[in-house]
Amino acid sequence: MTTTLARRPRIVVFAVVLAILAGACGSGATTTDREASESSASSTAAPTTASTTASTTTTEAPPVTVGFELLTYNVAGLPDALSGSEPATNTALIGPLLNRYDMVLLQESWLTPDEVADGGLRTYHEILVALSEHEHQSVPLPAPLGSDLDRPAALLSDGLNRFSGFSFDPVVRMRWLTCGEASADCLSLKGFSMARTTLADGMEVDIYNLHMDAGREDADIRADNVAELSAFIGSESDGRAVIVAGDFNLHLDRDPDADQFALLLAATGLIDVCTQLGCDQPDRIDKVLVRSGGGVTITPTAWRNEGAAFTRGDGEALSDHDPVAVNLLVSAP
Repeated sequence: MTTTLARRPRIVVFAVVLAILAGACGSGATTTDREASESSASSTAAPTTASTTASTTTTEAPPVTVGFELLTYNVAGLPDALSGSEPATNTALIGPLLNRYDMVLLQESWLTPDEVADGGLRTYHEILVALSEHEHQSVPLPAPLGSDLDRPAALLSDGLNRFSGFSFDPVVRMRWLTCGEASADCLSLKGFSMARTTLADGMEVDIYNLHMDAGREDADIRADNVAELSAFIGSESDGRAVIVAGDFNLHLDRDPDADQFALLLAATGLIDVCTQLGCDQPDRIDKVLVRSGGGVTITPTAWRNEGAAFTRGDGEALSDHDPVAVNLLVSAP
């Protein structure tokens, strides 16, 4: 199911039409939780014929470039007593700010279960849903509240959600196979999600949202996270254009995190937008990675720490993470 709101993506589309004229024209012609929205269109140029000389007009499909702004943000939406922030106050302030971006990938954003709406497990994603003007929203994974037989300690789901001005296929959600008990990661179903997203007719990108294990003592667990993500991308997004964003919990200023991150890039062919553009915060754990493929080219043009925009009137940050925004140009023939 897709929630549809009255908002269109703020995208920039450039079309270049190439017409080749000569003495005689040549001939030519040139789809876990679910929410789905698909559209496609095609056009073919019809040949034209003169009365005395056979001739045709060649019209090739114009190459198109879509420019859009993506935000990744860990909103610290745990119950207030557990959060590194003050979500009971801050979530309503975060909501309107998200509408500035064409694609928003959220971590630690959980829908409050009906069973605990008035109790200590209040989470806050429903506030963001109500304030979002994005046309497409993911359907949150329900909280297990200890009912998951494979992970009975888990009270919360993955906390991974997305708002988008672009339509996307059903969201596929994958939990990490192991969790780091020392850092309380087993209390949720952390992992990653992926949705095949249509930016324009014939232009698809596999967009991943993730939250890796936390805690320095869980370095081996994060190595498992890297291996599981790499294997999934290799299987499900082979040869395709890919964007991976979220809370990596990998600190590039120390090992083994830096080595694990390098292994991820090498295994998937992804590039780090921050590094590619020479940004001034390469060690930040909130990252955006991209890869061209399948005839779709992704070109990063800007990287920004949006922390200053996500601050309360008293100067306090709205989360214990700063949001990261990137501008991307995506083109396809």
